[in-house]
Amino acid sequence: MARIAVFNQKGGVGKTTTTLNLAAAIAARGGLPLAIDLDPQGHLSAIAGAVPQTSDGSIYAFYRDARPLSGLVIASPLGWPVIPAHIELAKVDTQFGKGPNILNRLRVGLARDGIGEAGCVLIDCCPMLGVLSLSAIFAAERVLVPVSADYLAVKGAVQVERTLNALQRVVGRRIERRYVITRFDGRRRMSWDILASVKARFGVDVAESRISENVSIAESPFRERDVFSHAPASRGAADYGALFEELESTGFLDAAPERKPLAAVA
Repeated sequence: MARIAVFNQKGGVGKTTTTLNLAAAIAARGGLPLAIDLDPQGHLSAIAGAVPQTSDGSIYAFYRDARPLSGLVIASPLGWPVIPAHIELAKVDTQFGKGPNILNRLRVGLARDGIGEAGCVLIDCCPMLGVLSLSAIFAAERVLVPVSADYLAVKGAVQVERTLNALQRVVGRRIERRYVITRFDGRRRMSWDILASVKARFGVDVAESRISENVSIAESPFRERDVFSHAPASRGAADYGALFEELESTGFLDAAPERKPLAAVA
């Protein structure tokens, strides 16, 4: 299956929630997802009960000490494995620069350890465009962009589109992406206006499935659960189930041809 970076250049749009629940949906249907927490805040690691005691047990050790990714995988109580984050990840941008070696490191590490060959890899990105998010984009085959139904989230999505288009000449092909509307409230005119604006701007790259504003989705991280185990009959579970079905049926979760190594970033 595919390697997918979950990214938007704005926080609070549902990146971690989408990573969490998409991984759960894949696992519930017999898949073998692996989640990589590439956000120094480590919210996904905390929700999944996979917080390392020190940075030595996190993906920061992969960047700092070249530890194999396979040695950093933690079995989450949620039923699927996680490579956790640590606050020390925030140092990566200043410690290693932005050259091809560091930006290719995650892609090379995944390939070297054979991670993702049997299942989908979901990379939860930080909202800042830097070494970590660029590493995720270059390691991934596709990018999933959650866009909450508000104006600033749309601006973040526009920035993502510009970034992905600018990177096309570096990777040698169009980076496949899918925009998914989150926190959608059908009672609010603004939600419908945002949906229309996103569809007009991004066209066929917008998922038909929408994630509703839902109490169960908001509650489940507090309970350290995904929405399916927390409230399986909820609208939130139905929405994320529908998103999984759409991404699977359209081939977005399927493996894609290997991307050529990154040569340089202007």
